[in-house]
Amino acid sequence: MTTRMIRTGAAASALAAASALSMSAALAEDAAGTSPWDFSANIGAVSNYIWRGVTQTGDQAAVQGGLDAKHKSGFYVGTWASNIDWDEGSSQEVVLTPVIDPNTGKQEIDPTTDAPVYTAATTGADPHSPNYELDLYTGYDYAINDDLSVGVNGIYYAYPDGRDSDFAEIGLSGTYKWFTLGAAYTVYGENDGGLFDDGDWYFYGSADVSLPYDFGFGVRGGYYDFRHDQVDVGVDAAGNIVTQSADYWNYGATISKDGGKFGTFSLNWDQNSGKESVGYDTDPKFWVGWNKEF
Repeated sequence: MTTRMIRTGAAASALAAASALSMSAALAEDAAGTSPWDFSANIGAVSNYIWRGVTQTGDQAAVQGGLDAKHKSGFYVGTWASNIDWDEGSSQEVVLTPVIDPNTGKQEIDPTTDAPVYTAATTGADPHSPNYELDLYTGYDYAINDDLSVGVNGIYYAYPDGRDSDFAEIGLSGTYKWFTLGAAYTVYGENDGGLFDDGDWYFYGSADVSLPYDFGFGVRGGYYDFRHDQVDVGVDAAGNIVTQSADYWNYGATISKDGGKFGTFSLNWDQNSGKESVGYDTDPKFWVGWNKEF
């Protein structure tokens, strides 16, 4: 794991350095009108980082940003990062529970020390839960005509300060005028036998239209089909483990306003249909965002 963390960080640093150097060269070439590359950077802030209908920051704010390079052929590569909080700001605690003697109904006593016997359980934050996300991606977009285009992409979701969280996807999408349909398939996951392991599918669709006065409106929806979808949720009266499916639908909408040199502002709604017993928060999420591209 340590090696993977170092390599992930090195790859991100190398990509950022290469992008910066290439951007400087590209600016010089752009002045002469000879560069086939388009380089850009973006920075943003959101009141809640929602990914596929699920908060990644415990309903708290996030600062985000990335670098992108796109060739005139349609090939692109980039990186993007955001702070996250899967533990919703909780702290880790150790809870001691008295061990009760079933014969006497009283707490057991250790005969060697004459001390009460307890069982210890850890609750709250996972000490290996990551604090930030780093994405590395590449892809190719091809315009068939003015109304129809298709794209393929690959993305690696890295959580360098976490454990058993990284995963990678390949995707295919098609866009006709305002409508987009696509699918992403998980080809690699560190959480063996759990969610976000290889074999997961995510299907999605969206529609985006331009409105007067530089406003925009979009709707979106998706369905997550996990390969290992059964999650333990408790034990029944007979002592059998009870499981439920973690698969879910998500849906949302956005109203945005292009503020020119001040960036783009948005008001958003997201929600999911997951089971609360599995751990999903199904309440509607309303959040605001700002993004500026350079």
